[in-house]
Amino acid sequence: MTSANAQESTKSSARGFDRFNLDSSLLRGLKETGFSEPRPIQADTIPACLEGRDIMGLAQTGTGKTAAFALPILQRLIEEPGRGPLVLILAPTRELATQIHDEIGRLARYVDVESLAIFGGVPINQQVRRLSRSPEIIVGCPGRVLDLIRQRKLDVSGVDTLVLDEADHMFDMGFLPDIKKILAELPSDRQNLLFSATMPKTIRSLADKILNDAHVVELAHAAPAKRIEHGLYETPQSRKSALLERVLASEDCKSAIVFTRTKHRAKRMALQLAKRGRNAIALQGNMSQPQRDKAMSGFRGGRYDILVATDIAARGIDVAGVDYVINFDPPSTPETYTHRIGRTGRSEESGKAVTFVTTEDRDWLRQTERMLGSKIPRYAMPLIDAAEIASAKDSEADRRDSQPRGSRGRGGGGGRARSNGGNKSGGRSGAKTAPKGDSGRPSGARSRNRRGGSAGSSGGRRPSSRP
Repeated sequence: MTSANAQESTKSSARGFDRFNLDSSLLRGLKETGFSEPRPIQADTIPACLEGRDIMGLAQTGTGKTAAFALPILQRLIEEPGRGPLVLILAPTRELATQIHDEIGRLARYVDVESLAIFGGVPINQQVRRLSRSPEIIVGCPGRVLDLIRQRKLDVSGVDTLVLDEADHMFDMGFLPDIKKILAELPSDRQNLLFSATMPKTIRSLADKILNDAHVVELAHAAPAKRIEHGLYETPQSRKSALLERVLASEDCKSAIVFTRTKHRAKRMALQLAKRGRNAIALQGNMSQPQRDKAMSGFRGGRYDILVATDIAARGIDVAGVDYVINFDPPSTPETYTHRIGRTGRSEESGKAVTFVTTEDRDWLRQTERMLGSKIPRYAMPLIDAAEIASAKDSEADRRDSQPRGSRGRGGGGGRARSNGGNKSGGRSGAKTAPKGDSGRPSGARSRNRRGGSAGSSGGRRPSSRP
């Protein structure tokens, strides 16, 4: 190798994941997973996490947060194996818990570490049987995790790493009381990793209580990613369905996620789109876990081109190549806007997001633009004739579903459903028509109280006494 080539090789190595001194088994898994260069959240988080520091990570969805905490966790499990559970990762929805579990599995394909996902909506006995194998990593939703702790089926006394992923969403869904009860069961001497896309007061309050001298990584978490082109249509409610058909017919719209305000509308819209010849499927809270799994696997695998979803899918759904996100109904909060449109433009790809806004959504729009710090570009409404409106006309029930919360009597169903454990045109305003491992940790790092483990063990293998 020439001197110039050697220098270039060293420079390339310094840019890649080799800089973190990860175990060769992890680097092999990374390579086969397709990772080559650390993303900003990973480059800023992994070194501090390997040092044993607490982490506060604020970043947009789709920026690589899972690998940012999974890689250092796996590295430390290789260096300091022991009888699990040793790591507890809490997520707000079943889909996100499954996604985290799956990504850990891909990264750890050559590491002798076991991960288990636990959440509601499926028989608890199967999860109890898997817990008897003492998996090192538990990825779960707060409701089911707390149930298993109370039943003394899940022993968290040895957990030395806690991860709260999408923490703001867990609080939105009412999980704060459950999280506080889980925290009370955990050892006080542990590493805490808190990741969130937004920083409401509830998150800041919790962070101040559980994080100790945290390393803070903040990557423009309020604004949509630059690779996502987003804009809105100001439209009467009566033209929404016809407008949806126009957007879905765009040449560059090969796949799309359509967000609705209620689960009933999501179900009806998917059926209506299917009747019009489109490959559409719903994802909403009334579906069983097998039905939700079928919808996600079908959309991810390309069997369905359109996923009609409620906010159950606004976070934690990592599907590559989604061309459009369409907010048929605007989300309930400004923060959710960023999460929804983050379903496109993932993994450094480009994507488009459009929102249909009526006069009833003025308050939401004003608050969202204040949060973003800029106006959302407006698209010019296309000419839609009466025949198109009649062909795609919503039912009266759909019209009621579209009304903002508070404008109907009790039982209107427009609020956000609580999940218990798991639930390229664009930018110019007014000008568009249709959007076409040696660890390297210092000796002063937090010690880890691994049960049955030996700090001198190598290769990440479990002790032979492991059941």
